[in-house]
Amino acid sequence: MTTSQDKSNSFVLFGALGDLSLRKLMPAWYYLERSGLLDDSLRILGVARQDITRDKFQQKVIDALNLYVSSEYLHDDVCNRLIERINYCSCDLKNHDDYRKLKQSLKDWNKPISYYLAIPPDLFEAVCDGLYNIQILTKNSRIVVEKPIGYSLESSRDIHDKLLKHFNESQIYRIDHYLGKETVQNLIALRFANSLFSSQWNSKSIEYIEITAAESVGIEGRWDYFDGVGQMRDMVQSHILQLLCLIAMEPPSRLNDESIRNEKVKVLQALQPLTENNISKSFIRAQYSDGEILGETKPGYLNEEGAKSNSTTETFVAIKAEIANWRWSGTPFYIRTGKRMAGKATNIVIHFKADAHFIFDQDQKSSIGNSLIISLHPTEGISLQVFTKRHGVNEGMRLRSDPMSLDFIKSQKLLKIPSGYQRLLSNILLGKQRLFLCKEEIELAWEWCDNAYESWQKSLQPLYSYPVGSNGPNESKDLLQQNGHNWHDE
Repeated sequence: MTTSQDKSNSFVLFGALGDLSLRKLMPAWYYLERSGLLDDSLRILGVARQDITRDKFQQKVIDALNLYVSSEYLHDDVCNRLIERINYCSCDLKNHDDYRKLKQSLKDWNKPISYYLAIPPDLFEAVCDGLYNIQILTKNSRIVVEKPIGYSLESSRDIHDKLLKHFNESQIYRIDHYLGKETVQNLIALRFANSLFSSQWNSKSIEYIEITAAESVGIEGRWDYFDGVGQMRDMVQSHILQLLCLIAMEPPSRLNDESIRNEKVKVLQALQPLTENNISKSFIRAQYSDGEILGETKPGYLNEEGAKSNSTTETFVAIKAEIANWRWSGTPFYIRTGKRMAGKATNIVIHFKADAHFIFDQDQKSSIGNSLIISLHPTEGISLQVFTKRHGVNEGMRLRSDPMSLDFIKSQKLLKIPSGYQRLLSNILLGKQRLFLCKEEIELAWEWCDNAYESWQKSLQPLYSYPVGSNGPNESKDLLQQNGHNWHDE
């Protein structure tokens, strides 16, 4: 059961010189500082293996802010306030003796302390043991871990066991940065604060739902890492299934940590497994081949630098998922995610059923049905596609589809939509776990993904191919068309 925790104003960042820390976390701290959302007493300790001084570390942070924070938001006074909070400790995380230096660096710091592990999972146990051995942990200490939390159900359980040696469930903050996004949080408001949608949010009114997370980038020099993971483990197990849970879950009894987590768990429990019997009509795996994006030639996955020519790791998946419960029985959820696609876009499209009786021109009947488009990237907003009469004396009662759009930046007069990490870091300090994952969610997601992999391996389905700059293989279109459906952008 989730318990409230004391506010934390001491933050330790392991892996402080890594890409995640410098590219995402430090800019998030900057924007929180700029917004006046940080307590005056907050202190941040960066921990990494490199033997550098505090001044040199602070300069690296400044360089990162200059690179990753837009110049229109970057101000010297804000930057200086943040830098004054930051200290540095050089520490070999596998060397038990080095943790004494860490303890000394944290001498007289306020408790409880939050520990953020922006490091590979194989170092989690060493850090947790090291912190325990120097007797610095308290009952309200936080431990924050990033994905990947394992690469299978078995490995995720092993990581959880290591974390639970020294921390209880209420102290563990498992991050999926998608959950901190403004639009993702607005899914809850959209569904449960608007009777227009809440009364129609079921299989009686919704024909099908699609979730797309397309990336235009390739492996970006991470071939060895990605080839051992693949798009299914990298995106579906975490980000995509979390979006599916928020779309499909029942109304929580309260807007708190435990109620929301319980409802997400119920969705994952009701998610129909992909088996040998249905895998051929429900699951597509593919790799990108040579092609062009914006006129620039890009190599296929097997032609990337450092690639192994016999790799069968997928860079694209398309899935027909079904939820076996009262609300969603009969409504398919289509998932699509891949690298080197036509553009970077993340969106959710809710396709509502059309009325049975159609009084307008019959040749337009097949295109009728309202769609709700929830955009997470490149813009964050909501658009409802509605049908109106075409303008013109000679148009009769011909219909056209028009959007009723809500752009969060314009409608709320925001200079910038907060990043997911700003919200998540703030919630860590406040001891709020609503936006973080529980152990059961992660393990159920892994179990579903593992079953899909095993079923695919036993099937005769090939690994398909799609050219760089496309929306995926043609077979992903067939996945929907066999049920009379289409991707929104096709």
